[in-house]
Amino acid sequence: MSDPILGLAMLSLIIVVIMLGFPTAFTLMGLGMMFGFAAFYDPAQSWTANKVFTLMVQRTFGGMTNDVLLSIPLFVLMGYVMERGALVDKMFYSIQLAFRRLPASLAVATLIVCTFWGIASGLVGAVVVLMGVIAMKPMLNAGYDTRLAAGVITAGGTLGILIPPSVMIIVYAAVAGQSVVKLYAAAMVPGFFLAFLYLVYIIGWALINPKVAPKLPPEQLVVPIPPTIRFLRDNYAHNMLVASFKALFSPAKLMNAPADTRLSFAKIFKNVLAALTPLALVAVTMWGVWWYVIIHQQNERDALNVPVVTELAQAATSVAEPVEEGLVSLDATSNNIKSKEPEVDAPLVALDAAAGDAPSADAAPEAAVGPPENFELYFGLTCILFGLLLIYYYIKLDEEQFEILKLLIESVMPLGVLTLLVLAVILLGITTATESAAVGALGAFILAFQAGTLNFERTKQAVFLTAKTTSMVCWLFVGSALFSAVFTILGGQTLIEKWVLMLDLTPIQFMLLSQAIIFFLGWPLEWTEIIVIFVPIFLPLLAHFNIDPLLWGTLVFVNLQAAFLSPPVAMSAFYLKGVSPPGVTLNQIFAGMMPYMFIVIACMAFMYVWPGMTLWLPKFLYGG
Repeated sequence: MSDPILGLAMLSLIIVVIMLGFPTAFTLMGLGMMFGFAAFYDPAQSWTANKVFTLMVQRTFGGMTNDVLLSIPLFVLMGYVMERGALVDKMFYSIQLAFRRLPASLAVATLIVCTFWGIASGLVGAVVVLMGVIAMKPMLNAGYDTRLAAGVITAGGTLGILIPPSVMIIVYAAVAGQSVVKLYAAAMVPGFFLAFLYLVYIIGWALINPKVAPKLPPEQLVVPIPPTIRFLRDNYAHNMLVASFKALFSPAKLMNAPADTRLSFAKIFKNVLAALTPLALVAVTMWGVWWYVIIHQQNERDALNVPVVTELAQAATSVAEPVEEGLVSLDATSNNIKSKEPEVDAPLVALDAAAGDAPSADAAPEAAVGPPENFELYFGLTCILFGLLLIYYYIKLDEEQFEILKLLIESVMPLGVLTLLVLAVILLGITTATESAAVGALGAFILAFQAGTLNFERTKQAVFLTAKTTSMVCWLFVGSALFSAVFTILGGQTLIEKWVLMLDLTPIQFMLLSQAIIFFLGWPLEWTEIIVIFVPIFLPLLAHFNIDPLLWGTLVFVNLQAAFLSPPVAMSAFYLKGVSPPGVTLNQIFAGMMPYMFIVIACMAFMYVWPGMTLWLPKFLYGG
């Protein structure tokens, strides 16, 4: 039954067939059935009694009964509802006004909207197409270099598949049998750090060569001020915070003003609330941090009735276990390999490489974690810093800044609150990923209906697109599960493991080798094919090299950003080309995308040198 060479031929053939353009899911199933039939073939039995048919049913049933996969259609529906609801146009306009003084302000606004919208929707194609329609033409009309305009849209549009909530992370978790919640926490900081590196590159290029992003004409830098705000400024105060409060306590002038400048008392009160929104956001954020670190964890310690220790005295332990559905690996290669034990003094790639190990039943209860050392000092300094920034902001709050603030509140804040709510309930262990996705989908419908942009036709399109995307993912899981099982039965997995172990690599060398292979696979293949076919080959080797699966998986997520930015199968380029003006060529789009591939590599280097960027948040939230 076992034939490793046949297994390697199977692996090579799948790459060739996919590059020829055959559908990935059905190619995986077809090759799995063919090679599995050969592996189980017994001349003494009828061909209908071949065990590959039973294996196909078992793998399909295993995928259908995986509860975590329910979150995929819900998150996809959330993204399509917001995309079809056309909620991004006003957001781009308000953010562009807010950053109008920065170099390459249109590109900066495009990157911020791409990042924010990608987080909310998690759909690469939808974000790239939408931002291509909204931002590509304005940047070209402003004289921006085509490479800069194309690069920022394609690179920014891919961030949604990295920063949670992300469908890619759910797919990886199902394939690897890992915790979706911990992977979300691990990918959070690297995702925003990669977006920050993109921002530094854009502004730096514009400063070095201003011709690639000319300054906007003065008329585009002026914020339109409605007559009511002008009247408020002229009759109360130039500072809008002071003017809003004066109008609240002395509204007679506004209520008796001419019709075009008159404000009702309700609108005056809304102006006061709008002016206080930055203060309220900072206060709620800092209170939330204090509540979780001090009050919530103290309640957990009181409930457990265990002593308090600091992080420096003892490793962090779980204070808020993530809520997880029953997650079962869909591949047959996720079991621990039987290889030589790692040496005692083998260097660990991550400090908590065994974080995913379950504690033994007779293990003594571990001490609960106290707040990080010097937390009160850093928290106080942060409060002082935010207080000074707020004072400076309110001193400078003129009518233009006030109007921008109101636009941001109307366009960004509802979606921001929904996104933060969805992430918070997952990361804090309040709900499962599936329940959080349901909350997000409901919130997306509410926002779209509130904006008045979602009708029956657009709702039908969102539902149909969700069904199409979900069907593709489900068939992909079935095909990958069958393919992985047959590949293991043929001995291909064992042969690769023996070959890697014979190389006698260090953990660093294995890390570099595995990530390099995934990087180069990203040139001809998409992320789905890499995760479901090739990632399971590396997973059983992580334990041998003492590599933290959270760190390695997050490196894979960042690495797969290159799959969207690397020709010839760079789907972001083709998405953008379809909505770009006729003068924009595919080569120009490719040229604009290439620098971001090197930024991805730089981000991975930072993550490896400083693993705390990846591991700190899951370790703090769930212990390890």
